Amino acid sequence: MGKIISSYVFPHPPIIIPEVGKGNEDGADETIKAVVKAAKKISMEKPTTIIVTTPHGPVFQDYVYVSAGEELQGSLERFGAGDVKLRFDNNIDLVNKIISNAKQHGIFAGGLEDGILKKYGLSSELDHGTIVPLYFVNKKYNGFKLVHISISGLPFLDLYKFGMCISKAVRDSNEQVVFLASGDLSHKLSEDAPYGFNEKGRIFDELLVESMKRSDVEALLDIDEDLCESAGECGLRSFIIMFGALDGYELKPQVYSYEGPFGVGYSVVAFDIGDKSEEREILRKVTDKYDNKIKEIRAKEDAYVSLARRALEEFITKGEVLKATEDLPAEMLENKAGTFVSIKKHGQLRGCIGTTGPTRKSIAEEIIHNAVNSGMHDPRFDLVESDELGDLVYSVDILKDPEPITSMDELDVIRYGVIVRAGSRSGLLLPNLEGVDTPQKQVSIALQKAGIKETDSYKMERFEVVRHK
Repeated sequence: MGKIISSYVFPHPPIIIPEVGKGNEDGADETIKAVVKAAKKISMEKPTTIIVTTPHGPVFQDYVYVSAGEELQGSLERFGAGDVKLRFDNNIDLVNKIISNAKQHGIFAGGLEDGILKKYGLSSELDHGTIVPLYFVNKKYNGFKLVHISISGLPFLDLYKFGMCISKAVRDSNEQVVFLASGDLSHKLSEDAPYGFNEKGRIFDELLVESMKRSDVEALLDIDEDLCESAGECGLRSFIIMFGALDGYELKPQVYSYEGPFGVGYSVVAFDIGDKSEEREILRKVTDKYDNKIKEIRAKEDAYVSLARRALEEFITKGEVLKATEDLPAEMLENKAGTFVSIKKHGQLRGCIGTTGPTRKSIAEEIIHNAVNSGMHDPRFDLVESDELGDLVYSVDILKDPEPITSMDELDVIRYGVIVRAGSRSGLLLPNLEGVDTPQKQVSIALQKAGIKETDSYKMERFEVVRHK
């Protein structure tokens, strides 16, 4: 029987590689000392296989990319260090077990042909999120096989389940495995940070480091999406997959280091793995907690939200369009307005489609139509499946009449949504959205949705909404 013998959180700044940093790596002294310490410990553990999860491989919304080639290689050429090259044998047997387990749990995973990757501007070569940690490991220990896994945009709980699929695959093998979860923390710790400064960056890092120090996986799975967006996080999904692989085991964490040079948070954490314990079966606890939360949400639904939910459920389970019945509030049956229906699953957007003005006989019919479209016709997502219905959370926005504006100064991202128009092209963005904190960003996203360049001539309108959630 195989086993995950230890696990580590590794940052991946290329600058800590001497051939890249060329002396500038000294700003991350504590991180370098910590990764060397971790590498030495791994060399004593002598794993037969190392599994790496990374945010910088081929990333897809609903597919987990697992490198499937016989040989895995890459370099740091794009960082000016083409001589830093690593090559490993892929553990194909373990990869196939992981993919098979994931499929059984409804999670799509596997490799892709180079032609398909190139179509998306991606590469099968090892990314820097993998090369940087393994550079230090390889200095102390080699001869192991590699499994290379990219993160995905799947909900956190699905990523956690995928980690459990990895764990089962390891147990069904004869491998002694070290798990490396590659990922930096916030990228917004200072004014000179890659994405600018945001005070939530430090809050996010403190929460993450403290959660790992206590092995508080529930806190990680419950992190607010708005906080992640504001902090410009990098590695959270990588860490969640790792914790899924460790589900059910007693963990003994040790934080080797944390620092935030260059405006980016770096933490090195080692986890010794103990015996199985029912107290550590996190997925069951989190699922029960989420189910109770959904029950509370359902109990508090108003007529608008209830109608949207029932409309999608009716269409998916019976193939029928729900009728607007007379027991609905009069304003929903007598008034007309544009509406947007947003659907989330485990805190992440699952669909959002709406109308800028009335296209149906009533607000009720508008909601029914847009609820079905949000679940079945949002081009960004797969169709909602029947087994997802119990996990979905809805909100409904009723749009008030828009009014023209001449300047972004007339916008308030909390109060107003924005519509941009240029000829026949138009784009709309609702107010009070996660991660949209300036009028400039609000307008920029609306322009992108419309296919309008920021240098083009365009008109703007603002509007208010009544949000039901």
